[in-house]
Amino acid sequence: MNKRPRKHSAEDYSTVLRRLESLSRNLWWSWNPRAQAIFEELSPLTWHTSNHNPVAVLNQVSEGELIARLGDEEFYEGLISVLKAFDAYLHQPASYPGAGKKKGGPVAYFCAEFAIHECLPFYSGGLGVLAGDHVKSASDIGLPLVGVGLFYRQGYFQQHLDVNGQQQESYPTINPNAVPVQLVKDYFGKPLFSNVTIGTSIVYFQGWRINVGRSQIYLLDTDVPENPEHFRGLTSLAYGGDINTRIRQEIILGIGGVRFLRALGINPSVFHMNEGHAAFLTIELLHEQLLKGVPKSKAEQSVKETCIFTTHTPVAAGHDRFPVDLIDFTLHPYLDSMKMTLKDFMSYGQVPQNPPDKNEFTMTILGLKLSRAANGVSKKHGEISRFMWKELYPWGKAKDVPIDYVTNGVHLPSWATRSSWEFWERHNSHKWKEHLHDPRFWVHVTDPSIVSDEELWALRYELRRELIEFIRRRSRDGHVFGGASGADALGHLFSFDALTIGFARRFAPYKRAPLLFSDLSRALMLFNDPQRPIQIIYAGKAHPRDGDGKELLRQIIDITRQTPFHGKIVFLENYDMNVARHLVSGCDVWLNTPRRPMEASGTSGQKIAINGGLHCSIPDGWWIEAYNGKNGWAFSGKLEENLPAEELDRREAELLYDILGNEVIPMFYRRDKNGIPRKWIERIRNAMQSIIPVYNTHRMVSEYARRYFTK
Repeated sequence: MNKRPRKHSAEDYSTVLRRLESLSRNLWWSWNPRAQAIFEELSPLTWHTSNHNPVAVLNQVSEGELIARLGDEEFYEGLISVLKAFDAYLHQPASYPGAGKKKGGPVAYFCAEFAIHECLPFYSGGLGVLAGDHVKSASDIGLPLVGVGLFYRQGYFQQHLDVNGQQQESYPTINPNAVPVQLVKDYFGKPLFSNVTIGTSIVYFQGWRINVGRSQIYLLDTDVPENPEHFRGLTSLAYGGDINTRIRQEIILGIGGVRFLRALGINPSVFHMNEGHAAFLTIELLHEQLLKGVPKSKAEQSVKETCIFTTHTPVAAGHDRFPVDLIDFTLHPYLDSMKMTLKDFMSYGQVPQNPPDKNEFTMTILGLKLSRAANGVSKKHGEISRFMWKELYPWGKAKDVPIDYVTNGVHLPSWATRSSWEFWERHNSHKWKEHLHDPRFWVHVTDPSIVSDEELWALRYELRRELIEFIRRRSRDGHVFGGASGADALGHLFSFDALTIGFARRFAPYKRAPLLFSDLSRALMLFNDPQRPIQIIYAGKAHPRDGDGKELLRQIIDITRQTPFHGKIVFLENYDMNVARHLVSGCDVWLNTPRRPMEASGTSGQKIAINGGLHCSIPDGWWIEAYNGKNGWAFSGKLEENLPAEELDRREAELLYDILGNEVIPMFYRRDKNGIPRKWIERIRNAMQSIIPVYNTHRMVSEYARRYFTK
């Protein structure tokens, strides 16, 4: 007997539509594929052309159509299920260390960029992805947290490659009304404004709120009528402009961020600076204390008690430095207000014994001097940071420098594609998201009696096919370089059976993107074996002012066009979170080739284990800690003093050829009578058991909470 359709009242529909609108403006949907499926079903075309933006979908669907769609009982029940899951999520108990004991206001997490989802392009790369994943996990475990950043109306940049393989940049403007952000308003319903003084000018800004589960991010925006034109565009571009733009953006972020939180009535118990870009917040906190008449030494101590600092950069050139004359001109109103001399102010950002010709103000030093705790982002990076900054401390010995480490992680539900997400839902009764940093759980659920070799191999084939079909669609649209193009790409580009390697990251010289092709004869031996075919996918952007990085990118494009490699190497244009999600799920091997010790942590390789991928990397950053000999591969030569970079590259390229040719490729193609690579899958299980429960942001944020937030 057919089930009779259930009838719903107009009031029921009205309530559901209000809740659907609310859901579209909370980024919780970005790590829940079933919620995403609701919006995709409403308008598949808008969903894909808007880069998966639910606000754009609802803007394209009339209320009449929505009400009509709710008459489809299957769609209605699916939506109600998602809304119930969302409500339950918002009200679930906190699970971070010290939950129930934490006193005072939330943690204020300041960062120059936040990558939450591809439809909100307010990010450049790894720093933003880490910040976004940090906020998501804070929400998941119930840690009270607000993020503070900048509203980049033109984002970082959109990447386009010309016929010569040269990177070109464009900067489309974001319409705030078409993305899931909300203008922050005051009691009277008008935009909430705050301001800072930069040099001789007062600069006004408003804020846009992003709801991220139970957390919020406030992005500050100077594009308001109250500002002259040259200040309206101050926050338009991520890392855009010259040193003058940089210091002004960092004043908005640090000083302005504190003021905006105060205007909202938010009084954080902890200020967490994620990299030196935000370190001017300490100056505003100091300013507040001095204006109250607190003596300078006590004011400094008060600031230190509320601040912690995370550094991400293992090379001196990567830390923001400003000359004394720029500091004097730009910040003199604060010096005057605090009754502080320029020399005294400069001391907050300097090593005491620096010679006069190095009279610069360093943001990292400011963050270190006015924080009660500081950390690097991996064990090795902690060691490097202690050595880098040992001159700041009177004892001058690196081992005694008070910079610890908290190794970075990733928000795994955000990096599991819909297929992976549903795979784990089926195999452990929806518990996997609750046990992301429970090693015993992952040993249990990856046991062959729970998930068979056949099921894992089926998942790998499904994800590889999804990736290759994604590449073929993008090639048809002209966004892939190498192999077939246009209509031919739909049936011929890449193989669903070949070992697929991924290399996707910022095209900076130290990351050595072309290392695999250092010796073309050795590379040809690997790529031209018809019995054991391999293929590699590249993606990534070079900074607009990084000529060396752009040249490396062009070299990769040239290699894709060489006849022996044709159809076996592709470059995906305009790398973003959507491209990254496809790559970390579909690639069998994630390749990482940094020049040591310049990878502070790295997180892209942490995203693959949840999808059954394996990591092959130089032992640097997080991989030094994670590699156990059975959960991926590591290759490196002995680091020698004064060894020329070219010679080190040559040696490590040889090691890469050896490990691929003698271990990785043979293991992938060594199959039993049923066509299953048992040893390969054994390594996948080991990776899942050892990497998933440790290298995730649930563990990372819990560690910050335990060590720095709830004491």
